[in-house]
Amino acid sequence: MAVSDAPGIACPRCQSVIPETDLRAHLYVCPQCDAHLTMPARERIAMLVDPGSFRELDRGLVSVDPLAFTDQRAYRDRLLEARRRTGLREAVVIGEARIDGHPVMLVVFEFDFMGGTMGSVAGEKIADAFEYATKHRLPLVSVTQSGGARMQEGMLSLMQMAKTAAAQSPHDRAGLPYISILGHPTFGGVAASFAALGDILIAEPGALIGFAGPRVIEQTIGERLPEDSHRAETLFASGLVDLLLERPRLRETVAYLVAHLSRPSPARLSPVAAPPRQRRPRRWSSPSDTTAW
Repeated sequence: MAVSDAPGIACPRCQSVIPETDLRAHLYVCPQCDAHLTMPARERIAMLVDPGSFRELDRGLVSVDPLAFTDQRAYRDRLLEARRRTGLREAVVIGEARIDGHPVMLVVFEFDFMGGTMGSVAGEKIADAFEYATKHRLPLVSVTQSGGARMQEGMLSLMQMAKTAAAQSPHDRAGLPYISILGHPTFGGVAASFAALGDILIAEPGALIGFAGPRVIEQTIGERLPEDSHRAETLFASGLVDLLLERPRLRETVAYLVAHLSRPSPARLSPVAAPPRQRRPRRWSSPSDTTAW
């Protein structure tokens, strides 16, 4: 939900009108029904990181109009309006910060900037974030709220799926943790690329997550989908995300994960010879014979 200058913002679930100051104090969670509203990128960063620790990178990168695209309005006009409304230059903010004293790299989407869509500049910033984190050996935390690829840039937008996923790969091979927070909504090329590659996938309650949205699928197959088919709760119950967390618990959980996953394993600190390989028994006689992965 976009934040406006109106006296209050209507909750999309219970329709309660909440003053923006109250909504901000509640981390954009409805105090009446606990619905998690879309949160502005700057507010999201302030919620997650230590005060004064965020240092933005790639702030000067801005989108152009490679296709001279026009539908009801020119793409250039849409970009100018999005910049005026949000105060941002693109749909993604990246930067270095600290969470509970631990250095991290942040990638945060702004849904109010053209639906948080990923164009060529957004993809470039995300790739830069992974490359910077790999070079400086930083964990990376991303927060996605996106409608997917930005159609006004055509194939240049779709290419960002491969580019961002490829940039994440060296970060992973370096043994650095990546925590992906899936907000409402996370769809399309963002959900199908780097956002799904996190070591830990965290979803916020009620978030719609998937590649194609429910209406698109229903129009394609001609059948009605279950009401909760794309809800975070369904994905969590099916094992497609690791954690389902209310927004007030995100900071402490991310801080714990970053601290825990960033510690070098004993094997890396002092490598030892592997123990002799033993034949696996053909059948387990009791649960005590199995070991946790």
